[in-house]
Amino acid sequence: MLRRAVPVLILLFLVTIGIGALVQINDGRFRAMAVAKNDIEMIAHAVTDDLLAAASSASAALMLSLPKSVVGRSVLVADRTGRIVGAWPDPHPAKGHTLADVLGTGQPLTTFAEQAGVLQVVLADGTEALAMVRALKGHYGQVAVIQDVDAVLDEWRLDAALLVTLFSTTGGILLILGFAFHWQSLRAHEADAIYETVRQRVDTALNRGRCGLWDWDLARGRIFWSDSMFQLLGLVPRGEMLSFGEIAGLVHAEDGDLYELATQLVGSEDGAIDRVFRMRHVCGEWLWLRFRCEVVRDEGEAEPRLVGIAVDISEQKRLVDATETADARLRDAIEAISAAFALWDADKRLVLCNSQYQKLHGLPNSHVQPGTELQQVTAASRYAIIRTHIHDHGGDEAGCRTFEAELEDGRWFQIAERATKDGGFVSVGTDITARKRHEDRLLDSERRLMATVADLRKSQQTLETQTQQLADLAGKYAREKTRAEEANRAKSEFLANMSHELRTPLNAIIGFSEIMENGMFGALDPKYNEYCQDIRLSGQHLLNVINDILDMSKIEAGRMLVHPEAVRLDAVVAETLRAVSVPAGDKRLAVAARIDPDTVLHADRRAVKQIMLHLLSNAVKFTPEGGAVSVRARAWGGIALVVIEDTGIGIPKAAMARLGRPFEQVQSQFTKSHKGSGLGLAIAMSLVELHRGAVKIRSSEGRGTKVMLRLPLYPAQRAAA
Repeated sequence: MLRRAVPVLILLFLVTIGIGALVQINDGRFRAMAVAKNDIEMIAHAVTDDLLAAASSASAALMLSLPKSVVGRSVLVADRTGRIVGAWPDPHPAKGHTLADVLGTGQPLTTFAEQAGVLQVVLADGTEALAMVRALKGHYGQVAVIQDVDAVLDEWRLDAALLVTLFSTTGGILLILGFAFHWQSLRAHEADAIYETVRQRVDTALNRGRCGLWDWDLARGRIFWSDSMFQLLGLVPRGEMLSFGEIAGLVHAEDGDLYELATQLVGSEDGAIDRVFRMRHVCGEWLWLRFRCEVVRDEGEAEPRLVGIAVDISEQKRLVDATETADARLRDAIEAISAAFALWDADKRLVLCNSQYQKLHGLPNSHVQPGTELQQVTAASRYAIIRTHIHDHGGDEAGCRTFEAELEDGRWFQIAERATKDGGFVSVGTDITARKRHEDRLLDSERRLMATVADLRKSQQTLETQTQQLADLAGKYAREKTRAEEANRAKSEFLANMSHELRTPLNAIIGFSEIMENGMFGALDPKYNEYCQDIRLSGQHLLNVINDILDMSKIEAGRMLVHPEAVRLDAVVAETLRAVSVPAGDKRLAVAARIDPDTVLHADRRAVKQIMLHLLSNAVKFTPEGGAVSVRARAWGGIALVVIEDTGIGIPKAAMARLGRPFEQVQSQFTKSHKGSGLGLAIAMSLVELHRGAVKIRSSEGRGTKVMLRLPLYPAQRAAA
């Protein structure tokens, strides 16, 4: 009853206060208007003819005589014609107009003047105001006092707003308090209903969930059990508290002492416990119970209480044992298969894998533990996947795929992945290295077979072309051979004839020039003696050129015969040096020789001497005055090594490829001043090749040339190139 009466009383109180506030607001407005009318009437009677005549103008008189201007109030003075000649406050926008223009033509003020009293009128500009007009007896006609109604009511409006605010605030607070009281009452009623419903549901849940409620008073040793706890153990529910001894007698002896457990719990920091123990059912079997409780200290009570529930987990224990047995069998079966097996959950974490999977990736034991993420396993893998080949099977089920992967160590695996119902997947990898290698061999054999067939076809075409070309070349060869033989015979006959025809007069020229040069039949004029010397030298040079040409011709024709004999290399070099000593002395060259005296080779003595003569002559010829020429020789590994080195002009790099060709000379400004047939180096290199030797030349332009000879000590041996 009180819950319903309080809101009604609050509403009645608010209505009463509201009516009082309205009455007070109306009364305040009436008093404000009355005070303003009295002030206007007082000011209108205060303005007289004598007051206006006391100053130079009406405006000045009003300013001196009237108090400070009030907001919204003005005093206007008009002459006998009604035109406004003075105003307060001054300046005023109405000056120059008539009172009728300001007050409006439809009002009685200008007609009845003070008899009309103070009236509320609407001015010509639409403003609502209080106004009074009084007639004057002197020079001026009328005086009008005007007060703006809004300015009159400004203070009243502030008071009214304050009053309304106080009323609204008070009313709002009372309404909030009333609503809060009503809402709290409803909440209390609903809480009572909810408590009753929850209590019934908890009792039902405990009975259906095979749970029991415990409330253990540790200080008194008394324990409260819910009805569901009694039913769980097959006991008859009792409304009284149980003793500690009765409870301890039902607990299995191997599962610990409840009192000791409670003592430890009270002394611990968290004050909570979660233990599993067995209790005896009334039929004699043991039930597995999970006891979850917490130490609670109620307000006003110093002693703690142990409150919690006991849940029957006997069925769960049997299921756990059965699951562990099944898991062990499954792991044994997975471990027994030869393929690499791994099971992943929906978050790509490892569930289990066999040793084959660990060996496949070379993983340590720490990365094959359940719960390891796939990224960690991939990062720790010793053998990275370098190539994959996806199989496209259009008929595969959704969530399944098969691909082949090649590892860094060259092994190939066929990996099949199948999605599980929980969002994970199963991966099975089979080693297919042998099959892939067999496939590679088959593909390689097929490629080689195709290449062989293509080569055979190409070879057949090439053979046919070459057969035709050979037939053409055979005809050309026959013709060219006949032509070459004829040219060779002509060359041999020409050289034989020229040899006889040229040597006979050259011998006579050389012989007679020597007789004249030696003065055998009498001394000659010095000038003629010089001419005889030039004739002899030119004849000898021409004879040497003819001999070189004949030798080169014999070598090219294969008619140069080699007669091996034991040749001491130091003796041959000494003879050669004596032959070039005269031109070397003329150019003041330093000639040095360092020959191993034990160096003996089986070769044609004349050919060896001719080789050394040509090479040393070139060295002396192309070495400027004051230069040096050296000869070194020694036996090494069945080979005679001879090195001839000079400090001459050297050979340009671009001309190295032309060295050894008949009639070829390195053209430069220096060599153009030296005569020669260009056959010396060609003859020397050809004679070395006849002895199965080799020649190697190194030269730097402007620094000199080094010629290295390799001659076998015995004719059957070939020098290493």
